[in-house]
Amino acid sequence: MGSLNSSGGHGAAAAPARYAENRAEDSSAVQKPTGYGLPCVNCKTYYAADLPACPVCKNAQRVSALAPLASFSPAEQLPDPEQLEEERERFLRDFNSQVVAAPLPAESGTPAMHCNRQENHLSAPVPATICQECFDRLQERVDVLEAATHMDLREAAQIVYDAVWADPSDPSKTYQNAAQALLTELRRRSGIMPIFGQLQPPMN
Repeated sequence: MGSLNSSGGHGAAAAPARYAENRAEDSSAVQKPTGYGLPCVNCKTYYAADLPACPVCKNAQRVSALAPLASFSPAEQLPDPEQLEEERERFLRDFNSQVVAAPLPAESGTPAMHCNRQENHLSAPVPATICQECFDRLQERVDVLEAATHMDLREAAQIVYDAVWADPSDPSKTYQNAAQALLTELRRRSGIMPIFGQLQPPMN
C-alpha cells in the first residue's frame, strides 16, 4: 500500500513537468522570426523591429510612418533643339561680322596674321610665321612620332629578346643588336624612311 502511494505521488509530480516541456516546445514552434521595422531617422538604416536602437548610429528614433514624402523639384527641361540651332547661327553670324569689320594689323605694307595659339603668347600677339596647312602637316608628323614612343613594354621586351637570340654567336654585340632592333621598330612605326650608311644632316 505504501509502495502504491509513493509511485502515485511520483507520477503526479512528473505530469506537470511533462506539461511544461510540451508548452515550451509549442511556444518555440509558434514563435515567428522578427522582421525589419521602419528605418532610422538619422542614418536611414533598416534594422530589426525588436531592436531598441539603430545598430549603426545608436539612435532610438525611427522614421515616422505618417511623415509626408519629400517633394522633388521637376527636372530642368532642355531647350528646344531648333531654338539652340537658331542661337548658334546668330552667334556665328555676329562673330563673322566682327571678324570682317576688324582691321588687320599691317607690318611693312603687308597684312600680318597673328598666331592663333594664344596660350603660347600670353603677353602680346605674335605674327604667324607658318601657314595653317603646314602646321597641320607638321602636327600630324609629331603625333605619329609621339604615338611610336608609346610602345608597349611587353612588345619592346619581345623585340629585345628576339634580337638577342637571333645571333648568339657574338656575345659582344648582344646589346648592340637589341638597341638596333628597338630603334628600327620605332623608326618603322613613326614612318621615318630608313637611312643606309652614316646619318647625314638634312640638306634643307
